[in-house]
Amino acid sequence: MARILGTISSGYTIVAPTSVEYLVVAGGGAGGAGRGGGGGAGGLRNGTLSVSSGVSYTITIGAGGTAATSDGVGTSGNNSVFSSITSTGGGRGGAVGSGNTAGASGGSGGGGGNDSSGTGGAGTAGQGSNGGSVASSLMGAGGGGAGAVGSSDSGLTGGNGGNGTNAYSTWASATSSGASGYYAGGGGGSTNYAELGNPGTGGLGGGGNGGEYVTGNDTRGQPGTANTGGGGGGHPSAPRPPSAIINSGGSGIVIIRYSDAFASATSFTGSPTLYTTGGYKYYKWTSSGSITF
Repeated sequence: MARILGTISSGYTIVAPTSVEYLVVAGGGAGGAGRGGGGGAGGLRNGTLSVSSGVSYTITIGAGGTAATSDGVGTSGNNSVFSSITSTGGGRGGAVGSGNTAGASGGSGGGGGNDSSGTGGAGTAGQGSNGGSVASSLMGAGGGGAGAVGSSDSGLTGGNGGNGTNAYSTWASATSSGASGYYAGGGGGSTNYAELGNPGTGGLGGGGNGGEYVTGNDTRGQPGTANTGGGGGGHPSAPRPPSAIINSGGSGIVIIRYSDAFASATSFTGSPTLYTTGGYKYYKWTSSGSITF
């Protein structure tokens, strides 16, 4: 039974919620560096969870995967958690120079890198999609997204990252977050064909664009967007000007909502932002914390 928090003048009672809807997005994987594949998007889970008054529920925001410092692979993304709900971090993209041309498995799988041995990583059922596999040498495939698999390279173009999902566009608009309401897009694959090729584009939902080798001055693989779970774009080669490799994965996010007919939380940590709109109360975390109803 829900706890009675107080009585208002009309005689109605304001009670704590007994269930909440949740959106839990993990951190995206980093793109590979050195004919790198795009990072896979962080796993995305949603649903309804029963809650009890007076109980503290933990929120963990998964960090995005860390970019490599030279030819090779970065790291996969980190898990995000709300209570008993865990979303799996996105798989890092494959790359030459490390023996890890295959993309890693994760919430969504990372894209393969370098050559035909660069297979895509597997996504997690109910959370994301597989990464793309490389069809030819000197290319990177796209990382998987929550809504679509990553693409293989085509011609001289790196594979595109799989799109995320915009099923939560109302959540995004209500909480001023998300790219056009999309979350969890995969990173685009790189191309190492100098000025002849084109890198893959990141998937909708924060996926970073892939990078391109340009003689003496690379176009870098781009990072996934913070708090979308987007995968980082693949980087074409070892550091050359501009020297820094910046294709890390985007951090995750946790949002919960419930009817505004129920009472607000009695306490919370982690500095969530609070919104009441459209008949719902929203709590959005971009750093780890907790909530008690």
